Amino acid sequence: MKLGFVSAILPELTLEEVLAFARDEGFARVEIMCWPAGKAERRFAGVTHIDVTGFTQGQAEEVTGLCSRYGVGLSGLGYYPNPLDPDPAVSKKAAGHLKQVMLAAEKLGLRNVNTFVGRDWTKTVDENWPRFLKVWKPLVGFAEEHGIRIGIENCPMLFTADEWPGGKNLATTPVIWRRMFSDIPSDSFGLNYDPSHLVLQRMDPFGPLG
Repeated sequence: MKLGFVSAILPELTLEEVLAFARDEGFARVEIMCWPAGKAERRFAGVTHIDVTGFTQGQAEEVTGLCSRYGVGLSGLGYYPNPLDPDPAVSKKAAGHLKQVMLAAEKLGLRNVNTFVGRDWTKTVDENWPRFLKVWKPLVGFAEEHGIRIGIENCPMLFTADEWPGGKNLATTPVIWRRMFSDIPSDSFGLNYDPSHLVLQRMDPFGPLG
């Protein structure tokens, strides 16, 4: 097992400083945040340790060189927006940038991109489902074309007033996971499993792993 962390916890550091920190603290891997450059919308959002807009193979080689210098690998790239935001412009922007993250991962020789499914928090799961399929079938198809595995985090995203009543992430329970992966069956679509969220929801954090 290789221990790592998500670079969003170190927003004030550069990529090189993040890798140096990981080496000094004995971490072997880092998931690098790839939000669009700009102001953060919430805590742990808006962190850009790799700017994937227009990301070139030359830039990828610079990143892999830094990883080699510090002896720290990348477990994947991360970007956690709400691709099912009820505002079509926000949803479209999130999906488009997620594709850019996938292309950057491909150039870096990585397979894993982690994100959220998203949700219109004012609607039920069933009411969200047609839009989930419309948005995510093409994204999973894009991942398949580029050899990327999308890992969906299971955080309920239900912590602030603007996230009530439904939360901003559909993928919160085993029942919903099974439905997602049944309706979009693909080796490129799976879970970035975080048991801490199940503890928060007073669910068995180990049962789904059985």
